[in-house]
Amino acid sequence: FMKYAVVAAVTALSVGCKTGDFTYTGPDYLMFADTMYRYGVQQSNEIFNVRVSATRAADYDRKVGVEIVDRESNAVEGRHFRLLASTVTIPAGRLAVDVPVQGIYENIGATDSLGFALNLIVPEDKQWDHYGTRTKVVMQKVCPFDINNFTGYCTVTSTFFMSDFVQSTNTMRLITSDVVEGKENTVVLHDLLYDGYDVEISFDSSDVLEPAVNMEEQACGSTGEVIGSLFGDGRVVMYQPTTYTSYYSTCENFVLQYFTMIVRNKDGSIYGSLGTYVNIIEWISDAEAEKLRGTEVLAVNALRFAPHPS
Repeated sequence: FMKYAVVAAVTALSVGCKTGDFTYTGPDYLMFADTMYRYGVQQSNEIFNVRVSATRAADYDRKVGVEIVDRESNAVEGRHFRLLASTVTIPAGRLAVDVPVQGIYENIGATDSLGFALNLIVPEDKQWDHYGTRTKVVMQKVCPFDINNFTGYCTVTSTFFMSDFVQSTNTMRLITSDVVEGKENTVVLHDLLYDGYDVEISFDSSDVLEPAVNMEEQACGSTGEVIGSLFGDGRVVMYQPTTYTSYYSTCENFVLQYFTMIVRNKDGSIYGSLGTYVNIIEWISDAEAEKLRGTEVLAVNALRFAPHPS
């Protein structure tokens, strides 16, 4: 942030410079380091820091006030979050300080869309109109990740089931999944789209705000089942396109997955593409599965297939 702030200051204000270096000599402004923050509220209720920055270091401590802007917030202080400091101090010689806030995990729902606005209380001559004095913190509940929550019975609702390749009035399929031994955070989805074709997916839990799903290219059916005749090497394979992000929810135990289906020639080149589709995979209880059992029937017949232009 400070790099861009200095560049902006160089453009808008008078500056002194040396060859290959810029020295900011403009006014001393105070502001939030960003106009919006995303806060993943976890069960441990760890503290989240909102940074306050200055354009210049000072040789004295600078105390600034922080207030909640109620009319721009739908999260309630004391119920959904706590502001742990209403004043913070930028120490002499420093350019930034953090404002600590803490989400209240047990009071936030899995699908709640909550946020709060903060205003920095500083003298007018310390306010930079270009950035203002406010920021917004958007909160999202993040439940603990457990790979075992993505095993057992699950339903598959897919846009592929509504495509011209499928002749069925049903858009849901009931399947099961298991942990893949020896592969970190990976499950196998048995009979994902067609009986006899299992597909593995892996979960990336390294960033709680970016819970990603990954999948290598795998066979998901035969051309005879999907298209109605033998094409290419006889297999339909699916892979995860890089254009779209596939993700999962730890609070609601579902996966939203984009996938592209293709047929390859025996030499590995692409024979043709069947399109890109979306799966929503939701894990359910044994009791819920029992209610659904016998109601999902997937009938697949060929309607069309366009050979790859190449």
